[in-house]
Amino acid sequence: MRATVAGLADEVLDWRFKAIPASAWGRTVAEFLATGPRLSDLGTPALTLDARALDFNLATMAGYCAAAGVELAPHGKTTMAPALWERQIAAGAWGITLANVPQLRVGRAFGVRRLQLANALVDPGGLRWIADELDADPDFSFVSWADSTDTVELMDAVLRAHGARRPLDVLVEVGHPGARTGVRDLDEAVRIAQAVAAAPTLRLAGVAGYEGVVAHEATPGDLDAVAAYLRTLADLHTRLADAGLYDPSAEIIVTAGGSSFFDQVVEVLGPLAGPGVRVLLRSGAYIVHDDGFYRGISPFSRGVGSSPLISAMHGWVRVLSRPEPELALLDGGKRDLPFDDAMPTPQYANGEAGPVAGAVATAVADQHTFLRLDPASSLRVGDVVRLGLSHPCTAMDKWSLIPVLDDASSPDPLVVDLIRTFF
Repeated sequence: MRATVAGLADEVLDWRFKAIPASAWGRTVAEFLATGPRLSDLGTPALTLDARALDFNLATMAGYCAAAGVELAPHGKTTMAPALWERQIAAGAWGITLANVPQLRVGRAFGVRRLQLANALVDPGGLRWIADELDADPDFSFVSWADSTDTVELMDAVLRAHGARRPLDVLVEVGHPGARTGVRDLDEAVRIAQAVAAAPTLRLAGVAGYEGVVAHEATPGDLDAVAAYLRTLADLHTRLADAGLYDPSAEIIVTAGGSSFFDQVVEVLGPLAGPGVRVLLRSGAYIVHDDGFYRGISPFSRGVGSSPLISAMHGWVRVLSRPEPELALLDGGKRDLPFDDAMPTPQYANGEAGPVAGAVATAVADQHTFLRLDPASSLRVGDVVRLGLSHPCTAMDKWSLIPVLDDASSPDPLVVDLIRTFF
């Protein structure tokens, strides 16, 4: 994987990549970086990552998991950046979690050896492809989920017809009433497990769930609801183990844990880890973090560990217009910045806090952000504003090449890397 990721440095830069200056076109990524570009050389709008924050977040999460006795299979959908996946694996991650077949193909193209699909795999073409990947590479490990006997029957029928030689590992997914996928009843979950165990092309390898569907805040009531849901997962695992349904040749996986409540996953499910049983967190947003939703709800922001994570992502936008005394229009909008989980937050302009003190982003259009200002603000057309952002999952997907800065808080940071994404 390291060699494949390193090959991205040979990609030739051109008009496809937002914020990359025309003066870099025709150069490879490595050649451009060798010129020592600065933030001021980039166009706006721009999304950047901060190298120091990435390093800190990687080390913080890796240390937490090691101390807690659990492992990490970060959800790669957050970044879809193999260069960041490689760093997560190098920091100790078990493998990478993904959400659909196109994402799995990116993972395999970059040589990820362990992949988890946090969904049921019911697309026949995808099933045939993954079966071929497993048969062709004995070092490749893959696990998928199932939440109905219909799912099990479909998977088994396609794999039988295809002549798959290696069994496909399956986890029984537990859901939550009114939420998304996952079986709602534990007795039905056991029947699904029995169906998997009976299918010759499948192998029962554990249980899975996502506690983030239970709560979106961290009030005492929310935390109690999350804990109750996780205890249901633990109960199912115990029932399957006691019934002897797990395949004796499989390494059993118990997995939950987004980026909001992974501390509770450790508390409730962590004790299940032991010989032959892995407890996997799937936190994906931690490496980038944010200045919005995750800053407020991350366990590290709620007192777990010694220090909160640091937002590694920022938006950089230029003032296009001051058509009214209390209004500025910025040159980045919905096509460039996340807006689904909070508005961007003005942090400073031209390296100083003063010009945007008290400014508030009130709306985001396709290509503009509306900034409400103090009428006396000195913000001028052409000024560059740094924005704090919320929700990395809907930030990274807007950029196919993301500059990494050595220190996003310095006056004119050095561009030290360019991260390629594959959404």
